[in-house]
Amino acid sequence: MSERKATVASSSGLHARPASLFAAAAGEVGVEVTIAMDGAPAEDAMDASSILSLMTLGAEHGSTVVLRAEGDGADAALDSLAKMLETDLDAV
Repeated sequence: MSERKATVASSSGLHARPASLFAAAAGEVGVEVTIAMDGAPAEDAMDASSILSLMTLGAEHGSTVVLRAEGDGADAALDSLAKMLETDLDAV
């Protein structure tokens, strides 16, 4: 299983517009991706393509999250999604 840590750059955290943009991107990468707060147990990971999951995660600006995926294309998918989280999606 591949894993990436990313720091949420959006000023509103993963709420509303940033959550919507990120969920759509996670749903299009071709592998199942989970997201959790850094330090949370693996069983607390949520579906990264679910807007509801992202908004209930509680990831605020500056929070570190962990993305996980496995299968063909997992590394590339996680790289692109981590880069997206480290971009201020409120400004896009």
